[in-house]
Formats: sequence, C-alpha cells, structure tokens
Amino acid sequence: MKQGLKLTVTRFIFGFVGLFSLFATATTTLASGSANQSQVQADAGWHKADPKRVCMVTNMEFPRDQIPVKVKDTTYYGCCENCKERLGKDEAVRQAVDPISGKTVDKAKASIAAGPDGSVEYFENDANLKKYVASQK
Repeated sequence: MKQGLKLTVTRFIFGFVGLFSLFATATTTLASGSANQSQVQADAGWHKADPKRVCMVTNMEFPRDQIPVKVKDTTYYGCCENCKERLGKDEAVRQAVDPISGKTVDKAKASIAAGPDGSVEYFENDANLKKYVASQK
C-alpha cells in the first residue's frame, strides 16, 4: 500500500510540475505577443509627445507621467531621483538643439516629438516638429 501511495504522490507531483510548465510557457508566449503588438504600434512613427511623459535627462518617452522638477518658474521632468537631481543642478541638461533650426531650446518650453523607439527630439515650435516628423516617414 505504501508503494502505491508513493507512486500516486509522485505522479501527482510530476503532473503538477508539467501543468505549471505548460502555464509558464503559455504566459511567456502571450507576453511576447503583447510585446510584438507594442512594437507594431511603436513602428507607426513619430508623434508629438506629452512633456509630462518625457524624461528630459535620458530623452526618452514613458507610458506614465514622470517626476516634476521645478527650476525657478519652469517645470522639467525626470524618470528617477538621479535625473531629478541633474535637472535641478545642470543647466545644460535642460537644453537641447532643435534638429531643424539648429537653435538651442529649453526642453520645458519646447515642442517634443517621440520616435518609434521612445527617443525624443526637441523643437522651438510645432512647425519644426511637423517638418521633422514628415522627414522621418
């Protein structure tokens, strides 16, 4: 009887492990499908970004609002405490060069475009942003 019980318990355990493995594989497959879908959506191209969702240190767009950083009367955004600190201390981090006009712009006052990979560019106005986006198609 003990031998039969051991065999039953062993089968149960292996069955459970097998089911768990199957579930883990299915979950991974579904997750990679979602990642592929996100990539397809991202491949749609450049778009105007919400400044609140841009880390102005890493120059990347995020799906959530970032940490606001007040410098004088201007609000910048950073993704972490390190970026928050850099925005507060380093004026150069708060500036960018408009790729159309070549002029230096304040990141908090700029029009911002985000690319399919999440990287951003800063522009002195929406007209330059639109020119840039059109040139990326």
